[in-house]
Amino acid sequence: MKGVPQVVTVAIFGTFLCLNVLGVRVQLSGSSGKQDGIQAFVIAHSHMDVGWVYTVEESMHAYAANVYTTVVEELVKGKQHKFIVVEQEFFRLWWDKVATDTQKDQVHKLLDEGRLEFIIGGQVMHDEAVTELSSQILQLTEGHGFLYETFGTRPQFSWHVDPFGASATSPTVFALAGFNAHLISRIDYDEKEMMQRNKKLQFVWQGSPSLAQQQEIFTHTMDQYSYCVPSFLPFSNRSGFYWNGVAVFPDPPKDGIYPNMSLPVTNETVHAYAKTMVANIKKRASWFRSSHVLWPWGCDKQFFNASVQFKNMDPLMDYINRNSDEFGVTVQYATLSEYIRAVHNANLTWDIQKNQDFLPYSSEPFQAWTGFYASRNILKGMARRANSFLYACESLFTLYLLRYPLGSVDKLWALRQIQQLRWAVSEVQHHDAVTGTESPKVRDMYMDHLLRGMWAVKSVMAAIFQESLDTRKDKLDFPLRFGQDTRNTEDDSLQITVYNPLGWNITTVINISVAYSAVSVYDDAGNDVPSQIQKSASNSTYDLYVLVRLNALSYSRYLVKNIKSTCTKASGGRCSESPTSSGGRVITFDRKLVSKSKNPGHRLLPLMNDCYLLMLNKDTNLLHSITDRSSQKTVKIKQEFLEYHANGDVEQGPISDNYIFTPNGSAMLVSKSIGMEVVTGKLVTEIRQYFYSNISASANDYQYAIFTKIYRVPNGYDGSMLCSRIEQEYTVGPLDLNREAILRMATDLKTDRTIYTDNNGYQMMKRLYKLHTNNTLARNYYPLVRTAYIEESGTRLVILSERAHGISSQADGQLEMMLHRRLWNNKEWNLGYNLTLNDTSVVRPLFWLMLGSKSTTSSLYQSGMALEFRPIVMYGPASGKEALVPSHSSQCNSSTSSTFLPPNLHLLTLCLPGWRYNSNHTEHVQNIVRGKSKPSDPDFHRVLLRIMHLYEVGEDPVLSQPVTVNLKDLLKVLGSVVSIEERSLTGIWNINTLKRWKWKTAQQHDRALKKTLGIGQDRPWMRFHIFSETLLGSRPACQP
Repeated sequence: MKGVPQVVTVAIFGTFLCLNVLGVRVQLSGSSGKQDGIQAFVIAHSHMDVGWVYTVEESMHAYAANVYTTVVEELVKGKQHKFIVVEQEFFRLWWDKVATDTQKDQVHKLLDEGRLEFIIGGQVMHDEAVTELSSQILQLTEGHGFLYETFGTRPQFSWHVDPFGASATSPTVFALAGFNAHLISRIDYDEKEMMQRNKKLQFVWQGSPSLAQQQEIFTHTMDQYSYCVPSFLPFSNRSGFYWNGVAVFPDPPKDGIYPNMSLPVTNETVHAYAKTMVANIKKRASWFRSSHVLWPWGCDKQFFNASVQFKNMDPLMDYINRNSDEFGVTVQYATLSEYIRAVHNANLTWDIQKNQDFLPYSSEPFQAWTGFYASRNILKGMARRANSFLYACESLFTLYLLRYPLGSVDKLWALRQIQQLRWAVSEVQHHDAVTGTESPKVRDMYMDHLLRGMWAVKSVMAAIFQESLDTRKDKLDFPLRFGQDTRNTEDDSLQITVYNPLGWNITTVINISVAYSAVSVYDDAGNDVPSQIQKSASNSTYDLYVLVRLNALSYSRYLVKNIKSTCTKASGGRCSESPTSSGGRVITFDRKLVSKSKNPGHRLLPLMNDCYLLMLNKDTNLLHSITDRSSQKTVKIKQEFLEYHANGDVEQGPISDNYIFTPNGSAMLVSKSIGMEVVTGKLVTEIRQYFYSNISASANDYQYAIFTKIYRVPNGYDGSMLCSRIEQEYTVGPLDLNREAILRMATDLKTDRTIYTDNNGYQMMKRLYKLHTNNTLARNYYPLVRTAYIEESGTRLVILSERAHGISSQADGQLEMMLHRRLWNNKEWNLGYNLTLNDTSVVRPLFWLMLGSKSTTSSLYQSGMALEFRPIVMYGPASGKEALVPSHSSQCNSSTSSTFLPPNLHLLTLCLPGWRYNSNHTEHVQNIVRGKSKPSDPDFHRVLLRIMHLYEVGEDPVLSQPVTVNLKDLLKVLGSVVSIEERSLTGIWNINTLKRWKWKTAQQHDRALKKTLGIGQDRPWMRFHIFSETLLGSRPACQP
């Protein structure tokens, strides 16, 4: 442990934290003032969606492979040519499967010359509205790791030009990754127009209210032309500057003639082309403060024939430069870094954008891009569940490998399985993937990749448990459903293994679906475990609820015995062994017609646990109110399903589609009658509400349902988090065509239609209701990624979700969540690309509700993580009818500490990334130059540890405070610490060498003036650093 501090202070920044603190001061000077004339930086690029309309395989075949092959060829030929590569998935596939050794050598040379540049560097250009933070970091880390390992390259600029709105999380994430500038494009049309008019498209963004200046980043907003060249030529009926035409699917044309190839540049057309290009450059220049203009040359699926592209652009640019005195413009091929450096060297003072985001996004008055918040609900749920499986397997594999260095699980095989899911989860973060805006066949591709990756990870976890628990005779399995239940089984006994991947001890309930009605549940010491069994809502199986108590990063095993199949008759005629699991009693209530009366009656049914009193209205079968028992505050609340009707005919008005939400009037109630069942028991109370659109419908003929659970925690268990949540699972669908389904919660809280929603599960944003000239309803929808709440005078109603949805407050005290959409329209573009969202599925999203004072609900972030990363349940038949679970209480199989992290710190990442590169940058680059960086075995002693603080500065008087962590105790669970390196967010920078550019701001000027006048200087509340890379030795092997 030499040189490693045993105790460090962990400081909050945003909602991240660091192990050690380091201030960075960088002074980069440059020329000031505006140069004569306009300097245009022509940046060649191809926007290559990883999915969207065509599968990855189809795109690679039709155009993507040709982009890199022909671009590399042309850059080698023309020393003035340059190109930026944005997303890594296609490039990695080309590098691994297409590129020759000669082409690979050429890529290395082009990178060294600065003529080929990697931008963003993530596997994809991730969506910013509905993605969750850890998944964003994963896909960025996957791409950066490949680039750094292969080329020694560290991307320093973003190019987020196509995500549908811009989150305040992104500037912080990119700053923490070491970026010097951030590019965005799709922001509200009227806001962009105002910013263009006032030359405010560039600014310094302080995305996090806690980090503020410490992780600010210069941000460039693309103008109204976005990332494409002007598509209109005044002298031609073809598109402009697309000399290679438009990509053709499924096969490239054999004659090389593509549709819509732009008019070639010749002696006859060059002047007209030059006038068009210069006019566009000057128009763009009028919207920015400096004389430097970013002129993106490219668009979707371009440069698949780079030869014809450069062959036409070369003479055009030469003509403009030869006549620069006439045109007042010079042009040059450039990379993004060259443009940003020129702007930086202009030495201007920039405005600051505080921690606001640019959500939601509207492209036109009746085109609010808020529908995709809820499109393809099942894919959204699968993407998040796959990420939670990956999160669990990463830590389990890390702990196993360090505890069992001589174990029989093949570590190279296991890492490959994990990498398969890393790839799939990274891929689905694309801005046309998890958004639900892709075609059906591409959705199927994403789902297939996720399921294959989850099965691969499942095999790793099963192998680890089978070895460490000595159950090699028994096959382990686990479900791939969103819930925590297993599939049906007729086995007499089940072994249940439950793993807690979180950094806290938890007490929770797992749900296991079994085929028998009487069971006993035992822990690994043979003790009875609190449990409850009841008939499932489908009546085909039984739901077994088991109370589990799990240490951080540890697992426990339970035995479930079918009593009916194993008991023997005693002399009295009864079973000699009685089930230990208590039975739930089902009470069925008469179905109630939906009344339009405001006072349908108040025959109330109370149901309670230690935290809440729920009152049900027996005259309506709806929830009436919830009382927080700690404060005795009662909030009236009514939950109903409604549907917005969408127009499907473009001739009749605005439409809704995958992206856009344009309701055709107010939402309509869907139910004619409501049925209800209440299941009471010692551990669980469940409320089942069924919503029927037809009065005469049979019991199971419903499109909507709510299944609500509250828990009673026995004495001797820490039930604070379990007690304080109200679990609700909704069933929605299949929907009728052109319907958008919502759940509306109407309360008596006075909120003035203000709602708080999260940015990517990272930080909370206050959303004031805004009136717009057009489309006000849709433009007040926001993404709910994990957390939202409304509040009044200290009373807060919290919504926690395990997948993304749309959320809004359209009336005082009201919340509505969009859960599902099924749409069709006759818009030619949507029909041509099969983007009409005819989703006939049934969705079952899960929510946790919390109610109470701010202090009572202060665990909302911890609870959100507990929902996101629920315990992994694996099961298998027990060997023998009288099988008992062997104890595994040794240090080798249990957490070495009863509490790994305090409640305001979250274990964001614990994994073995498998990096093959030297962490010393100089040595790593030298190895690449010398050709010594050939593929080698991954380093299994390098552990990537990320820890996140869950609270903003000042958000909570206790939980927002910095935390002191004993680093030695924290890491001893992993083995002997050899050294610790503090790294950037994605691990490719040593923080001691990371020196980001500083940008002059009005805030800096004000502080300098205060200091000069002796007024005093604001001191930052804390300083920063990020994440820890830990090099580990091995403790003596624990034998399984």
